[in-house]
Amino acid sequence: MLTNQEVAEALLEKFGDQVFDFEEPYGLLTLSTTREEILPLLEFLRDHKNYQVIFLTDLTGIHYPENKNKEFQVVYHMHSFVHNFRIRIKVSLAESDLHIPTATGLFASANWMERETYDFFGILFDGHPNLIRILNIEEMDYFPMRKEFPMEDATREDKTDALFGR
Repeated sequence: MLTNQEVAEALLEKFGDQVFDFEEPYGLLTLSTTREEILPLLEFLRDHKNYQVIFLTDLTGIHYPENKNKEFQVVYHMHSFVHNFRIRIKVSLAESDLHIPTATGLFASANWMERETYDFFGILFDGHPNLIRILNIEEMDYFPMRKEFPMEDATREDKTDALFGR
């Protein structure tokens, strides 16, 4: 049986201080790496003869506007069918440099997930074969999942805050 400890130790041995912030929320091995190491790390997990973490379950973005120079994260969820083992890998990016290499060369499924992440967060996947909007219209000049706008219309007068727990 494949354990979080075993995989974490192998990643530390292979990548050293390029993998960090190890956690296990709800038993899910979670770690961070750099944009320079994300592809070698994904390839290592995919091609490892024992681990066989061959399925890219999900790839998405997150916006943390309060995190200076780490406002965005790209999050990869991977799965080994052989061991029923899952891992989450995060890469933080500064808002001033939202570039990360595409994983489409390793996983065909990354194509649409990267397009969706670009469409909603504006993260640029360098080398992507067709990085255009996938769900929103091309003419949109903003990225709707960024936390840049208020959650509510402050000018509304037709609701009572007390009814909403405020």
